[in-house]
Amino acid sequence: MRLDRALVARGLVTSRTRAQELIAAGAVEVDGVAVVKASLDVADDARVEVTADDGYVSRAAHKLIGALDACPELDVDGRTCLDVGASTGGFTQVLLERGAALVHAIDVGHGQLAPRIADDARVIAREGLNARELVAADLTGPPPDLVVADVSFISLTLLLTPIVGVLADDADLLLMVKPQFEVGKDRLGRGGVVTDPGDRARAVMSVASAMMSAGLAVHRIARSTLPGPHGNVEFFVWASRAWQAGDDARHRPAPLTEAQVRAAIEDETGGTP
Repeated sequence: MRLDRALVARGLVTSRTRAQELIAAGAVEVDGVAVVKASLDVADDARVEVTADDGYVSRAAHKLIGALDACPELDVDGRTCLDVGASTGGFTQVLLERGAALVHAIDVGHGQLAPRIADDARVIAREGLNARELVAADLTGPPPDLVVADVSFISLTLLLTPIVGVLADDADLLLMVKPQFEVGKDRLGRGGVVTDPGDRARAVMSVASAMMSAGLAVHRIARSTLPGPHGNVEFFVWASRAWQAGDDARHRPAPLTEAQVRAAIEDETGGTP
């Protein structure tokens, strides 16, 4: 029997939809091993357990919660947001909880966004949309003034130009850097994990440098409170457009200089960028 059906049959969840959300969130174990594939065939005598059900559609939600808590000046309330790489909708869910007026949830994949997120009137879902090809015409309504991103198998540096091109003039960016997709394959250890703190530091620095080269002000570097699914350490970079001293209605902290960015990255990664 499929794992999602088995969860319902065993009375562990009330619906296949919720089963699929929990599986995608990594909150289901089969014989003590976390499984993220709902279609996995489960033997009748297999031990199936729900290890956590906190109401979030993915564990990624906790990563964004941690990042926003590390950036208390960054207010989500009333914002028009863009979630790049929305997947099941963990980041979108957090944005909604924190008062976002509208969230454009885009992903190159199809059928991933959890139904209860997709059905929210404040969410506009765009499936099959490659962020490298994103243009303003893809989004309806006012331009987003806050963007978050959780993308895989591509460097964030390749997405900055199209993302910045659709944002409001005073927008904030809170992007998650995954070093495993920023360094070369030759720098990956077993399981695709970046183990060298120096490689992690250089990965974050490459993204921060690209942001500054694009005219963005970098405000903070924060280590993710949760690792990636294979143990990769990940990081968030908070940046903004059009920051000016004494004329910042959002009361952001002053931008970091390049030297301060390097120092912040060294503090968060333990490596030298």
